[in-house]
Amino acid sequence: MLDFNNTEIAFSAKSQSELQNAYLLFNTIKHPWIVKCASAASNIALKIHFPLAWAVKPTLYKQFVGGETLEDCRKVIDHLRSFNVRSTLDFSAEGEQTPAGIQATFEETLRSIDFAKGNDNLAYAVFKPSTIITDELLTKASEKREELTIEEIKEFREFKERFMAFCQRAYENDVRLIVDAEDYSFQNALDELTDEAMRKYNKKRAIVFATLQMYRHDRMPYLRQILADAQEKDYIAGVKFVRGAYMEAERARAAAMGYPDPICKDKPTTDANFNEGVSFAMDHLDRFEIFMGTHNEESNYMLAKLIDEKGLARDDKRIFFAQLLGMSDNISFNLAHEGYNVTKYVPYAKVRDVLPYLIRRAEENTSVAGQTGRELKMLKTEIERRKHTK
Repeated sequence: MLDFNNTEIAFSAKSQSELQNAYLLFNTIKHPWIVKCASAASNIALKIHFPLAWAVKPTLYKQFVGGETLEDCRKVIDHLRSFNVRSTLDFSAEGEQTPAGIQATFEETLRSIDFAKGNDNLAYAVFKPSTIITDELLTKASEKREELTIEEIKEFREFKERFMAFCQRAYENDVRLIVDAEDYSFQNALDELTDEAMRKYNKKRAIVFATLQMYRHDRMPYLRQILADAQEKDYIAGVKFVRGAYMEAERARAAAMGYPDPICKDKPTTDANFNEGVSFAMDHLDRFEIFMGTHNEESNYMLAKLIDEKGLARDDKRIFFAQLLGMSDNISFNLAHEGYNVTKYVPYAKVRDVLPYLIRRAEENTSVAGQTGRELKMLKTEIERRKHTK
């Protein structure tokens, strides 16, 4: 029976010392002032090139990152797979948006797609489109396409070529590829490219996956549009469902620019929108493959129940649950133990390059008090359980 409160299964992959370290880390980052100080200090250290690995690697990095390179991640990948949990490697370096930085990210992402070829331990590959183009150009291409200069048209065409090169490589390698969601100001252009790629590469199965941030109230109409397009043009749509990552920034930009707020009015509305999207895709599984990325227990219970109610195999290859490495192990490992398909998002990059990602994870765990409290409670429960079962 699926039970996310089963801490013995949830932390079966962790040693006693790893449990203690995780508890200490979450107990520290639950304090917003500590995270704010760490964030400010990190920004200064990055600017003056102060070495940070000694402080970050044993703490945040160890909890949330798989390693510095693809090869470094093998140990984490193999360890997770021994508990029936697959990995999705995510190159999380936030390099400079210069020609050299963009080219380096492009080449590393291709390597990650090649690394996943024929590797059953890896469920998907993934890329973040804004890492291979400048923010300014992506915004203009999404919101004011008609105002692009000749040089900007050329640069955007080069971005499209890089985007499609990822999809082509994934198709050749038979690797499912997730196009991560971005800011509202970027998304129109990315939706167009992702739709085009799905039409081309998803004829027999879903290779390219769009990411829908369901805190946007326009995503259900877009999901229905994807279904209609898939039925008309005869392809299988891949959809990754997430709640969303940029709420405060999106609302602030909408207010500043004078356009309607794209975000659902409150969390219950977002939750309902998210669950409706997943249920809709499950009702049309002949045209969808689903990647559900969430730490919300109710949504995970809902999808597990739908799989069983529809008489589907729990390991139906069209449906995956997903959580971030280092978070919500109670969900991931209990789902995997019950035979459902589960993947962990495993970021990798050098400490300096992945630090902005790590700070966001720390900030996320302070802003979502329930998440941090839940992690701490379950870690403490398992530590105590082990003490009494020795």
